[in-house]
Amino acid sequence: MFQLDFMQNAFIAGFIISILCPFIGLFLVLRRYSMIGDTLSHSSFAGVAIGLVIGVNPLITAFLFTTLCAIIIELLREYYKKYAELVMSLVLTFSLGIAIILISSGKASAKVNSFLFGSILTVSSQDIILIAIVGLICLITLIFLYNKLVYITFDEEGAKTSGIKVKLINYIFTILVGATISMSIRVMGILVISSIMIVPVATAMQLKKGFKTTLISAIFIGIFDIMMGLFLSYYINSAPGGTIAITSVFTLILVIILERFLNINK
Repeated sequence: MFQLDFMQNAFIAGFIISILCPFIGLFLVLRRYSMIGDTLSHSSFAGVAIGLVIGVNPLITAFLFTTLCAIIIELLREYYKKYAELVMSLVLTFSLGIAIILISSGKASAKVNSFLFGSILTVSSQDIILIAIVGLICLITLIFLYNKLVYITFDEEGAKTSGIKVKLINYIFTILVGATISMSIRVMGILVISSIMIVPVATAMQLKKGFKTTLISAIFIGIFDIMMGLFLSYYINSAPGGTIAITSVFTLILVIILERFLNINK
């Protein structure tokens, strides 16, 4: 299996994604931003469609369009502070409308399934380079902003009072979410990207540890889920996105059962 170039590419891309997605996912969960993951993952569909129609690498157009949608979400949230779900619905509807129009034109429909469901066959060396560069930039930015993000996550008003540029950091964070999603679509597929951002975090939270321990646990769980999902998808000939999503849910269920069992025996 590992002697095949496309499997090597898929596992390299999967490893990068498995570190970045739970890292961002923990902040999304704690800030009640889980819907942003779903919204931007579906927004990336429009970006992919644009790339397929105009003949540009879909990962690049997905990144640009998703980043635009991330900025729009933050702008609109200023006007709909009490109705965050409304903002998500507006952006989601707009993005899906563009995607459906472009796909129904027939110019992009032939290749769209690999982006919707993920494919280990289509991860190219060029994709790996792009994913690695964007992933490294996102990871460095997250580490650099880590303390401020933690402060904003638990006490946004206190962060403002202490002089932290909360609005700017929120914009940067939302763009990082969009970038991470757009880089993950080759392996995960558009329909289930948000699962690898949220489910490993939900699993790690069952351990009931501190913030840093939960973050590290979520990353290791994410690595396990994606690696196992890719491994299984190769042998059962299934789309990796769905296989990884099912694997992550089974991991969550297993951890819940073990946690309950250990508590009973205490």
